[in-house]
Amino acid sequence: MKRKNIVFLAIAVFLIIAFYLILSKDGKEDLEAEILVENLDTPWAIDFLPDGNMVFTERPGKVSTYDFGKKERIVIAEIPASEISESGLMGIAVDPEFEENKLVYLYYTYEDNGTWNRISRYKLESNRLVDEKILLDKIPAARFHDGGRLKFGPDGKLYATTGDATVPSSSQDTNSLSGKILRLDKDGAVPADNPFGNYVYSYGHRNPQGLAWNADKQMYASEHGQTQNDEINIIKKGENYGWPTECDEPSDYTYPIRCYTEFTLAPAGIAFYKNDLYVAALRGTQLRKIVFDENYETILNEEELFSNMGRIREAVEYAGYLYISTSNNDGRGIPAANDDRIIRIRILQG
Repeated sequence: MKRKNIVFLAIAVFLIIAFYLILSKDGKEDLEAEILVENLDTPWAIDFLPDGNMVFTERPGKVSTYDFGKKERIVIAEIPASEISESGLMGIAVDPEFEENKLVYLYYTYEDNGTWNRISRYKLESNRLVDEKILLDKIPAARFHDGGRLKFGPDGKLYATTGDATVPSSSQDTNSLSGKILRLDKDGAVPADNPFGNYVYSYGHRNPQGLAWNADKQMYASEHGQTQNDEINIIKKGENYGWPTECDEPSDYTYPIRCYTEFTLAPAGIAFYKNDLYVAALRGTQLRKIVFDENYETILNEEELFSNMGRIREAVEYAGYLYISTSNNDGRGIPAANDDRIIRIRILQG
């Protein structure tokens, strides 16, 4: 074959390959991802301090900060949490008025004539969490269905998710703290406008693991089903989300906007980022993107991202980035070298 023909053929093959590469990217995310911290043990929740530095929990009991400038992690507390299967140190939330009061809130499991969860607040001083004040105690806990998410809402109230602690009927009891989304004042008092005169904001939950608010300040939650049947819910005050009735069963309860009957997702942390909802998935081993209509009520499209990292526990948005954490050291994953990790993602287009 003449040299001229060989060159022509090579150019043609290159153009064909380039064409298919362009097609393969069509409709996909253009991403930047950076590993921030690794060699962690089940990082559970992430939040941010006003100076932009990150604070996060690990389920065995460590609370740490991460300085982006110095690329340095500092352990600021070791909480005596009871880590058994799904229990341990879980949620963390930084006070919206942290610059004035230096307060940080934690949700963790402990043992005291039984297994319980509590919500406590601490003061961050000289890189240590000190002066624990228990805000809400004796939340029913168990090795499974332990809830644990802690978030401040746009209304300045503190929200917490609790599992049914393996007692499904408790989810329907509005006098019980289990199987609920709870709402507290920052000092631990019951807000005057809560629907049942106690801490319960919504009920009929099995094991809600994620909380997030959209641009219209509407709350969403992710929830583990029993056999598949994982849920994404729009949360409204006083409403009953049905458990122990599964989301694929006809009922008069508030129905989820997404019921995963076709596979097990095991959704954990969720975050709105660029108007789409991103869902960290444990059994589903992915970060799932959900695209809504303009009213944030109808799902238009879903996409699976980062399905090569194993179990993903947390998803949180901050200052133009999405942060996720892996959960391969939680006893149910297959840890890779240097697991677990916290990863920062920027989505350029999609």
